[in-house]
Amino acid sequence: MQLSLPRAVSNRRGFTLIELMVVIVILGILAGLIVPRIMGRPEQAKKLKARMQIESISTALKLYKLDNGSYPTTEQGLQALVEQPSSGNTSKNWRKGGYLEKGKVPKDPWGNDFIYLSPGIHDYFDIIAYGADGAAGGEDKNADINSWESE
Repeated sequence: MQLSLPRAVSNRRGFTLIELMVVIVILGILAGLIVPRIMGRPEQAKKLKARMQIESISTALKLYKLDNGSYPTTEQGLQALVEQPSSGNTSKNWRKGGYLEKGKVPKDPWGNDFIYLSPGIHDYFDIIAYGADGAAGGEDKNADINSWESE
């Protein structure tokens, strides 16, 4: 007695070497077109990250105000979001664990501290990332990213 496989199974075959090479060439072409577009924008990515960090810090500051009745002063700085201030307005409602994830104030994408002013010149508080040069003003990659400006 001879066992026979169903017709669909017996006619299956694998990919040929040529088919695999065609797929690899197509993937290579796509990678060649896409990767340079992504890799050519590191400064734009850093600016976007700075904006996202400023938004995150702004949200933490608003939560701080809800608990404590006011924003941290310029002297207390953003450190008041991770450690209960020991001077100035030291509310008993400060949230245990702080207001920022990871328990530390982030650096801007260029490795510098954010500038924090409260009361701010433009709003209740101002947060500034000075850009690649770490100095006020500048253009292109050195341009400041400010909490009161949105794109």
